Amino acid sequence: MPDAATAARKLFAYCRENNWAGYDPYDALNSRIFMALPALDSRIPRLVLTQLLKRSPVNIRGLLQVSKTQNPKGIALFLAALLKAPELCAGESEDLIAALAERLVALRSPGTRYWCWGYSFPWQTRTIIVPRGAPNLVCTMFVAAALFDLYERRHDSQHLEIAVSGAEYILDELYWSEGREVAGFCYPLPSARSHVHNANFLAAALLCRAYKHTGKEKFIGPALQAARYSAAKQHSDGSWPYGESPKQQWVDNFHTGYNLCALQSIGRDLGTGEFESPMRRGFEFYKAHFFRLDGAPRYFHDRTYPLDIHCVAQSIITLLAFGDFGQDNSQLASSVFRWAMEHMWDDRGFFYYRVLRLGTVRTSYMRWSQAWMLLALCELMRAADTPKQHPEANGLVRVG
Repeated sequence: MPDAATAARKLFAYCRENNWAGYDPYDALNSRIFMALPALDSRIPRLVLTQLLKRSPVNIRGLLQVSKTQNPKGIALFLAALLKAPELCAGESEDLIAALAERLVALRSPGTRYWCWGYSFPWQTRTIIVPRGAPNLVCTMFVAAALFDLYERRHDSQHLEIAVSGAEYILDELYWSEGREVAGFCYPLPSARSHVHNANFLAAALLCRAYKHTGKEKFIGPALQAARYSAAKQHSDGSWPYGESPKQQWVDNFHTGYNLCALQSIGRDLGTGEFESPMRRGFEFYKAHFFRLDGAPRYFHDRTYPLDIHCVAQSIITLLAFGDFGQDNSQLASSVFRWAMEHMWDDRGFFYYRVLRLGTVRTSYMRWSQAWMLLALCELMRAADTPKQHPEANGLVRVG
């Protein structure tokens, strides 16, 4: 079985050979056949086709003429991964980092004065259609975060300005509040005033990072108000539902991981322990409910299947991020990696989508699967090269 570094190099080569482009679980509406049939262009047919391709054990996108695309969020994850492990392409890492950053510049959403980004496909939610390229919180957050990473490496003012503009888009166009206690960020469109907790935490973390680099206090108040609102919605067992709508009451692995890593980022960038308690309770729930004894990461907290590669990646990232919350967290991250290599790795250099009760969906998705797993493998590589520290070594003293 390849180790993390070997797998990362092979996966990196696979993604690069494909020019960072590929299919996505939600790209059904990129079908040229579907677009050629206007009679089908309504809510129910769009939902049916999306779910059909997402759930199909066999990838039929070629038959439906769905093109492989570069996704801004995927490119951002590749950039973040390469910044963590430039040894993946020794001798040319700087050129490749610059090329990925240039692609993010080219892929910005049009028609807005802000730097912001959307998905490379249109997608139908339960209620609205989101056009291809329409800027949204999640894409913009991950792209801006990768550009902050790049600024911290190169100290290039251009990348800082673009990243801060992304934060300003989220602040100016997506933030909303009702009184002093209820606040959030619109997702997936500025017109959709949502109560989605991972969106709140991710946006708040990005605004705090923008404050850290600019000193502009306009970012702090909205960030803390939204983060406090979602922190207060944590259940007594430490879990968060996806959102507050009656149809958003599921609890899943990778969105919980987003919440935890975002709260950690907020605390680090603002130098505050305000969210220590919900973060600790959330992590205890996460670790207790999302992992089988063999290391397989569950998608949902209350049932085993599906076993999804995105959950594999976020589990590794989250467990390593919280390594000082327990001596066995890094070991569990390694167990998750070994399970994935045994059950979801293809020797051609990529990871499968899902393991189901009755079989494996072997489709390769570039953003959902490969980009996230490359970032997770780079985190494993960096953890292996980093000397073990006591919590006090980085200025964070944790109780317990």
